[in-house]
Amino acid sequence: MIRFILVATTVIGFLVLSIPLMLVEWLIGRKDRRLRDMQSLKVVQALFRLCLWLSGVKLTVKGRENIPSDSAVLYVGNHRSYFDILVGYVTVPGLTGFVAKKEMEQIPLLSNWMQYVNCLFLDRHNIKEGLKTILEGIDQVKKGISVWIFPEGTRNEQEDLLDLLPFKEGSLKIAEKGGCPVVPVAITGTADIFEKHLPFIRPSHVTIEFGRPFLIKELAPEHKKFPGAYVGEQIKALLREELVSQGKLPLEETYIQTDKTKEYKNL
Repeated sequence: MIRFILVATTVIGFLVLSIPLMLVEWLIGRKDRRLRDMQSLKVVQALFRLCLWLSGVKLTVKGRENIPSDSAVLYVGNHRSYFDILVGYVTVPGLTGFVAKKEMEQIPLLSNWMQYVNCLFLDRHNIKEGLKTILEGIDQVKKGISVWIFPEGTRNEQEDLLDLLPFKEGSLKIAEKGGCPVVPVAITGTADIFEKHLPFIRPSHVTIEFGRPFLIKELAPEHKKFPGAYVGEQIKALLREELVSQGKLPLEETYIQTDKTKEYKNL
């Protein structure tokens, strides 16, 4: 319970004490929005690193070299914990905004900082508003700001880490229409921090791995039609490899991936 109190106090204290800083960032944003965004990202990253440290999280990052350095990307990840967002923000190399549920926009102070780090708010119950958010995401990647989505639509509470919820195909429109690469992201260990034993926060070893990027327009026709399902399989493959490396999955088969194809080879 001590860790939970420390993290909660840190976040609430930051939101209250950072009001003057928020006003400064607002003034900066009127003249130079990109400068405001970069400064705000550094502030939020520092807060999240502190929260992860207070939670006792040991973080391992894999595949960072797979993230293109010359363009914005659409990060597509599995989602099992609120801590996925903290882990994502402290590992991205540039400006990135997460797609969050519309309800988050109603939280004072928090929503302001979310806007400053380019978060988009999605109304999951209104198709018209959802399309508007996708268009905002397309505009964002065209401006060089990456977008991070969780196509499962909500936190996955399945016991089996490989049992992903169906990916919503519409969310991949940001990459398809924006012409940016898609980067699959596999995260393990975040649910062990908080969700598996509410309200306690416990130390956990978290691994985040960035897979190989791809362009939807370069996929084979059968994958181009359902890019959400395709990237879901890429994430499953990354998760499977990680579970094998952790000894949580029998080493019965090795996953081999090339640029164009993937196949299983029995040992």
